[in-house]
Order: sequence, then C-alpha cells, then structure tokens
Amino acid sequence: MTESLSLNVPAPFDYLIVGAGFAGSVLAERLASTGARVLIVDRRPHIGGNAYDRYDDVGILIHPYGPHIFHTNSKDVFEYLSKFTAWRPYQHRVLASVDGQLLPIPINLDTVNKLYGLNLTSFQVEDFFASVAEKVEQVRTSEDVVVGKVGRDLYNKFFRGYTRKQWGLDPSELDASVTARVPTRTNRDDRYFADTYQAMPLHGYTRMFENMLAHPNIKVMLNTDYREIAPLLEYRHMIYTGPVDAFFDHCYGKLPYRSLEFRHETHDQEVFQPVGTVNYPNDYGYTRISEFKYITGQVAPRTSVVYEYPQAEGDPYYPVPRPENAELYKKYEALADAREDVTFVGRLATYRYYNMDQVVAQALATFRRLQERAAAPEEQLV
Repeated sequence: MTESLSLNVPAPFDYLIVGAGFAGSVLAERLASTGARVLIVDRRPHIGGNAYDRYDDVGILIHPYGPHIFHTNSKDVFEYLSKFTAWRPYQHRVLASVDGQLLPIPINLDTVNKLYGLNLTSFQVEDFFASVAEKVEQVRTSEDVVVGKVGRDLYNKFFRGYTRKQWGLDPSELDASVTARVPTRTNRDDRYFADTYQAMPLHGYTRMFENMLAHPNIKVMLNTDYREIAPLLEYRHMIYTGPVDAFFDHCYGKLPYRSLEFRHETHDQEVFQPVGTVNYPNDYGYTRISEFKYITGQVAPRTSVVYEYPQAEGDPYYPVPRPENAELYKKYEALADAREDVTFVGRLATYRYYNMDQVVAQALATFRRLQERAAAPEEQLV
C-alpha cells in the first residue's frame, strides 16, 4: 500500500492529495472508489496524520501525537469508518488534579460535592451553579462562558490555569468557542464525551487508514514534499490538507498555532493512574497525562503514558481562536477560494479547531462537491 512510486507513470493522475491524515485519506478512498486515479503524499514517514498509532517497545499501542479518542453523533460518519475497522466500545473519563484531589471533569455533581465537602442533589446543584455564576451581559470570551455558568472559583480552579498553559493566553483573550466545548453537568455522568457513538478502532487507527488506502487506484508516497514532485506530475486537480498559510508562502504572515511536545514514558507497573487522562490545570508544565491501556483495552504487566507540554513553536496543532487571527485567515481563504485547481480541506487548510469526526464529515461533503464538479466538462491537466 505504501510502495515507492516511480514518477515515470504511464498515465496522469486524476487527483494529487497532499496529506494522508483523515481529510486526505477519506477523500482518496472515496475518489478511488469512483474509478479516479489518486496519488496521496505526506511529508511524514507514516499515514494517518496525527491519529497515527504504533506499538512501542513493550507492546503497548500508543498514540505518538497524543491521545485520539473517537466520538461522534453522526451516524453517517460512524458507518463510513466502520467499513474500514471494527470497533471497541470505549467511554473516555478524565479527572482533574485540583486542591490535592482528583475530581471529575467536565464538572458534574460529584465534582462540586467532593471539592466543597457538600452533599447536594442534582436539583440542588443547579441552584448552586446559579448562586455562584456571574452575570455576563454579552458572552465574548472563554472566561465569559465559564464564569457565566459556574462562577469565578470553579473557573480559577479548573479552567484558567489549564487554558493559560494550553494556549499561552488568558481565557479572557480567547474566543468563547474554546471553553464552550466543555459542558457542565448537574448529574453524576463522568464521561468526558456524551456523543451517541464512542469507540476506538479495534486494531488501531493506522490499521484503519491502511484499509482505507488499500484501493488499487491509490498510490501513496511518504517522506515526500509535494512541492518537489508536483512539477514532475500530470494531475487534474490538487486536494491540499496542510496549513493554508504555508501553501501561499505566508504572504500575509503566519497564522498562529499552538503546538505540543509529547514525552512518552513506560512504567514497570500495571496501572499508572485511575483513568485514561488526568488534567493538571494548576501545577507542573504539562497539561495532562494519558495512559494508553485504558484507551486500547490492552492487558499487560507494564504501562505506557504520555505527558503533553503545550508550546508556541513546532508542528501546528491548534488554530488560535482570536478575532484578529480569524481576520488574517479570511485573507488566505480568499486566495484559496480563487484557486479552481486546488481544493482546501481539513483542520489546517481551513484553520478550524475540528474534531476527527468533523474532519471526516467535511471530507465526505467535499467529495460530494467534487463529484458534482466532475460531472461538468472535463478540465485541462495542470
């Protein structure tokens, strides 16, 4: 599937896809299924993008780029991916280290009772939140979202420090969408996600991507910069999933991203922590520690974990949601919209903080648009 490819190809490709993560791989599979000839390239030595997983030296299936927990409410997305993998049901749970305790996050009834030594019911905790919440006339920032729901103390204990580490900015400087992603619950539901479908690929993400890209119409080139090979190829259309500002040589300046450093450890013990992920909002330089055996369901005498250290430089992971960044992206978006020979799709190419399932949905929608376009008169080779 990842054979090396001679550039002396007997016929042109229909599509050159840049990036073998979710967006590129879904589009490669869908287009190949219609008979299109697809070349997909990636600068990394593996497929799967940031969702790539592999077995470490002690046989634990780890995620080198941090934990990727699959969850979605989309039946279409789940059924599509189910063509390439069986699933293991998994509901992710997260605790936060606050005031010397490990407490459920998202904040729920147990979080409040354990933190404050109370014995509230679900009905009473609603009144508690109402009593501590601050009135916010217009919700603009991530701080507004949280203090408007649960008040200043819970905001300071669970959100402010974590956000400052994660983004290098105070929540008052970030768009409301950042903390709006995390719910507040009045019951004892301690699942991190509440989506209809929560599961992990039974044999890992990499196996799923291998199945997705196994079509005979798909050729894969790894360790490859598309800029070096594009002039040597004939293809009808490019699909680009990398950073949109890099595509245009940062002509308007760099779009801000946050990056991460991952430090992996293996421990000579069966269990390292009580749940899949523990957040550290207020202490240490890292934001969280994740233990892969919870996520993979493996049973082994040793265990592997990863520490996440947010940083300003490095591979782009998270678009920074601030109004001035959105305005800068609009300039690149206008350039992208003007390129009829290139389709931009995915988190980096559209400067969006998408979950995996949202990227899959975007790729499937893009495929439908490309199909409509293919029904139009044939384009000239580029």
